[in-house]
Amino acid sequence: MSDKPESAKPAFYTVREAARILRVAPSTLYRVIREGDFPAVRLRTRYVVPAIALDQLLEQAATSGGLVDPAQIAAQRRAAREFNRKVGGASW
Repeated sequence: MSDKPESAKPAFYTVREAARILRVAPSTLYRVIREGDFPAVRLRTRYVVPAIALDQLLEQAATSGGLVDPAQIAAQRRAAREFNRKVGGASW
């Protein structure tokens, strides 16, 4: 028996669950994940989406009142990692 209440929010969503929340087709979300433009964790042949990533994306969309592009966020993170790697800093 788990101590976690039934209504507790999961730490990860399946791609299908995340796609449902974002109201896109799962195939679209899989494609974006494979292209490296959406945060996900790969567990062997499966992907899961961190709930915190979805929460941050939704929060950013709500507070900005404008377009939020996960691909742009991913590109910024990749550029920062590459910069840190070249200058010997810590990576994300």
